[in-house]
Amino acid sequence: MKKICLATGGTGGHIYPALALAREWEKDEEPAELFFIGNDDRMEARLIPEAGFPFFGLHSSGLEGSVWHKVKAVGQMGSAYAAAKKVLKREKPDLVIGFGGYVSAPVLMAAQHMGIPTMIHEQNSVVGKANKMVMKNAKGIVTCYEKCSEVFDPNKTRLLGNPRATVAAHAQKDLDYFLSLGLDPQRKTILIVMGSLGSSSVNELMKSALQGLDESLQILYVTGAQTAVEDGLFEGLSNVHVHPFVDTMRLYGFLDGMICRAGATTLAEATALGIPMIIIPSPYVANNHQYYNARMLTDKNAALMIEEKDLNAQQLKKAIEQGFLNDKKRLELAENAKKAGRPQAAQDIIAFARQVMEG
Repeated sequence: MKKICLATGGTGGHIYPALALAREWEKDEEPAELFFIGNDDRMEARLIPEAGFPFFGLHSSGLEGSVWHKVKAVGQMGSAYAAAKKVLKREKPDLVIGFGGYVSAPVLMAAQHMGIPTMIHEQNSVVGKANKMVMKNAKGIVTCYEKCSEVFDPNKTRLLGNPRATVAAHAQKDLDYFLSLGLDPQRKTILIVMGSLGSSSVNELMKSALQGLDESLQILYVTGAQTAVEDGLFEGLSNVHVHPFVDTMRLYGFLDGMICRAGATTLAEATALGIPMIIIPSPYVANNHQYYNARMLTDKNAALMIEEKDLNAQQLKKAIEQGFLNDKKRLELAENAKKAGRPQAAQDIIAFARQVMEG
């Protein structure tokens, strides 16, 4: 049995695809022994052990901020490199796969200097700093967007997608759960999940955009823990159902559309299922990568996009009418989104990893 190390951390966008690949590999006809390396003080230190995988924590930080912070980060990277080398020497993996996040760079550097084959997975359309640092000596590179070909060596790069797409493709819808949220299976259901957009001003904008909406639509508005919508904001709008969290995997099969950010995981899941989207990319991310993630879909007529600088109630209402109430356009978006999806991503990445290990 092959032994695989997955290096990932920092944010869910790096962690969840790695966990998805690990779970699919466990179910494969040739399962591998899997373990993770990540930050000892970030969300992966809790999520990965909870998922049942061995986890080894390192201490590192990103090369951002003040000069002093960058100097400190370089020192931590050296310590993380040494600690990673000890873990890899003891665990003896046949392959190390990096999913990004600054912690992955010292782990892959250590593996490369030890002669262990490495792969990297880039979730976004703009290549992250950690992957740029280790791409030259990586034996295999997996991308989700064509734009990455501007940076990566085409001879060792495969456009295979995000493993979260495979999880979404296998998701089973749960009618009892759907009903428990106050939703009607006879009406079109639109999920709004905006993450950091849940500010008071945007919630007011949403109220204006959803006012007087066609009664054939029902809105599931997910606020998130940090961005709870004020009590009574949507009072009087009987077709808007507000919840802080939902289990999207149990709901995807009921959705007729989504209004969302352009995070790599969200787009991978939605395209795998062919869900039409109105995308409002976050401008507050590195290298404006969410805009480019969204553009990869809008260029294929697989989604509609409103940039946050152009966002207003009138624009959003117009997009909802165009994308979700016009059945011809909605089905066209759905069909093109599904064409852009990669539901076999996890299996394809596993097959590519075996090729890399075979040399």
